[in-house]
Amino acid sequence: MDKTLLFIVNPRAGKTKSSAPLFDAVATFGRAGYLVRVMLTQAAGDAARFAAQWGGGYDLVVCAGGDGTLNETLSGLMQLENRPPVGYLPNGSTNDFAASLRIPSSVQQAARAVVEGTPHPLDLGAHNDRYFSYVASFGAFTKASYSASQETKNALGHFAYILEGIKNLDSLRPYRCGVEADGESFDGDFIFGAVCNSTSLGGLVKLDPKRVHMDDGMFELILLRMPKTALDLQNLITALNRMDYDYPGVIFRHVRSVTVTTREDIPWSLDGEYAPSAPRVEIRNLHSAVQLMIQDDE
Repeated sequence: MDKTLLFIVNPRAGKTKSSAPLFDAVATFGRAGYLVRVMLTQAAGDAARFAAQWGGGYDLVVCAGGDGTLNETLSGLMQLENRPPVGYLPNGSTNDFAASLRIPSSVQQAARAVVEGTPHPLDLGAHNDRYFSYVASFGAFTKASYSASQETKNALGHFAYILEGIKNLDSLRPYRCGVEADGESFDGDFIFGAVCNSTSLGGLVKLDPKRVHMDDGMFELILLRMPKTALDLQNLITALNRMDYDYPGVIFRHVRSVTVTTREDIPWSLDGEYAPSAPRVEIRNLHSAVQLMIQDDE
């Protein structure tokens, strides 16, 4: 009896316009005994719709695209009671999440890793009524991440151009909000806040891999307070580069849930996709919500 695989492909994702790697991926799935149905996304929301509508009838759901395509696919599967395991072929301009999970960057190798891998539990996040796979963030490093054109992202890398902006104190926009995290409260002006399940945020903020686990029911919370002087800002950047979580301007915690309340307009980014402001945002860890096909370490 053949196994079945739903392959959701974002044909516009990423740096390469060649379809050859995706054909190779389908051949890899076929050799592994899967009957493959390919669904091409045409517009935002398609991947989520395909996953929700068809995913329950397949043994495995694999998506090819960037972090946004993965976010949609997982969001769609979350509508199902019985969720099939998921595979991810990173083919976007930013693949932070794949890097955290050590998923190969080559589509062909990632396809092999899917069919040779085993299902590993993965925590997802709920951001009010939406989902994210590795980061919900606001502030200095997020605004440009969803407003920049695809060409700019491809040319510069996702966050390279934002580093230029953060070096200038005048360009930083503080957001006044209250943050409650597992019983602790933090108030004040923050230039950046992130709730993440990843070891890299756009290649800028690096989290120590030894301190981050993707399936422990915990998120990593990072808050950066608004620097008062240019020297404070420089020290903050240095602390981030050194992964110095004890620097006074940095708040770093392992938490299960986070609530952010504000009277300001704070746009969010969920896995790089825009999410509108809300006076109260509740973020919860959905422990082991999905099973991701990953190759075990040798």
